Amino acid sequence: MSTEAVLTLAQWLSPGFPIGAYAYSHGLEQAIDSGAIRDVTALGVWLEDIVAQGSGRCDVILLGEAHRARDEDIAAIDATARAFCASSERLTETVDQGAAFSRTVDAVWNTDLGALTYPVAVGRAARLHDLPLDLTARMYLHAFTANLISAAVRLVPLGQTEGQRLLASLAPLIAQTAKDAIGETCDALTSTCFAADIAAMRHETQYSKVFRT
Repeated sequence: MSTEAVLTLAQWLSPGFPIGAYAYSHGLEQAIDSGAIRDVTALGVWLEDIVAQGSGRCDVILLGEAHRARDEDIAAIDATARAFCASSERLTETVDQGAAFSRTVDAVWNTDLGALTYPVAVGRAARLHDLPLDLTARMYLHAFTANLISAAVRLVPLGQTEGQRLLASLAPLIAQTAKDAIGETCDALTSTCFAADIAAMRHETQYSKVFRT
C-alpha cells in the first residue's frame, strides 16, 4: 500500500472534498427532532445499527461490487444502488453526492466516471486508480459515520470531544463491517434499520429543516 494511495483516499473522503456532505443528515435530523435521539448514548446505538445492519453496510457492498466490476457492468450496479434507496431523500443524497464526487474526480484526475451514485462512484474511481479495496471501503465507511456524527454535534447538540470519542469507539465496528461487506454481492443487500428509513421518509415533510435529508 503506497503513501500516494492513502493520501488520495484521504483527499477524496475528507470533509473538504466538494460533495456537499455537510448538507445531508441521512434522516438523522428527523430522528433528533422527534426525540428518538437526545444524547450521545442514543446516537451511538443508532449509528451502530446504520453501520453494521443498514445503509452503511449496503454502501460498502455496492462499493465493492463497483471496484470489481467490468466496464459494462457498472450501469447495472448503479441501477441497483438507486433502486435500493428506501426514500426520495435517500436517492437524492446518493445521486447528488455521487455526481459531485464524479465531477471533481473527472476534472482533477482525468477519469470519465459519469453520473453514478456515491458508493458506486467511489468504488469505480478507486479501481481506475488502483487503490486497494479494503482501505477504500474502510475509509469510506469511516467518513460516512463521521459525517453523521458531525450532523448530530450541530443538532443534539453534542460537544466536539464527545463526538470524536464516539467516532473512535465505533472504529472497530467500522473496520469489521467493511471487511465483511466488501466480499458480498448485490444479492446480500438488505437492511433491518426500519426506524432510520422511516425517519428519512418523514424528513421529507418536516416543517423546519437545517439539512437537505
